[in-house]
Amino acid sequence: MTTVKELYHYLDSVAPFKYQEEYDNAGIIVGNPDMPIQNVLVALDSTESVILEAVSRGCNVVVAHHPILFRGIKRLNYQHYIDKTIIAAIKHDIAIVAIHTNLDNVLVNGVNQEIANKLNLVNTTILLPKQAVEGRSIGSGILGELAAGQNPIAFLQFVKETMQCGTIKYTDLCKDQIKKVAICGGSGYFLLQAAKQQEADIYITSDIKYHEFFEANSEIILADIGHYESEQYTIELLARLISEKFSNFAAHCTKENTNPVNYL
Repeated sequence: MTTVKELYHYLDSVAPFKYQEEYDNAGIIVGNPDMPIQNVLVALDSTESVILEAVSRGCNVVVAHHPILFRGIKRLNYQHYIDKTIIAAIKHDIAIVAIHTNLDNVLVNGVNQEIANKLNLVNTTILLPKQAVEGRSIGSGILGELAAGQNPIAFLQFVKETMQCGTIKYTDLCKDQIKKVAICGGSGYFLLQAAKQQEADIYITSDIKYHEFFEANSEIILADIGHYESEQYTIELLARLISEKFSNFAAHCTKENTNPVNYL
């Protein structure tokens, strides 16, 4: 049977864990690396409800995009969602594996390429490349093109429907049409200047603060589609990759919506 460690090594071949950012904590978060895998549940976040779903569906491994632990904890007293998740995982012998910024930083089979595919972008490249490692292009964000220019409002409506957004916050429509598109799943303000330098017509990301919207400066359309919304298709991506590699267990997509944000 396939072990958690073997799954980890496969994920490492897709998006090497050494490519994760310094602040990150991707890898095997909870569990015995030598434990045989029964089935896998893939989610964006590890939460108590996801752990309990794994139990109910016969899964003993959760593969999540976001790590449940980023920093040290001093107590587990069931007073916080992190406590509840870790306690539930240990109680039910569920391993948690996170594959986070390392999956953000690869182009092929990465978070941003999955978004670009959903939005029908072509000619995709990394938005802000880092030094190539071992012949592999790595870096932050993605830049691509639409096959034909689109009206900005029509394109934003397409993005809203495709990415299942409750709302989109966007800046002045300073472009007559959208042709070149920059994207960063998750929190991506740090790439705004790179999107401008690459002459993108629109930059799609999330977690933009009020004063940061001003930095679009009528040079680019800046669109915040929501953190969960921008990364939700990572679940499909990981489930597909795991299913294609391993045939002796199933990889299920979670049925839990772990988005902590609601829209009225």
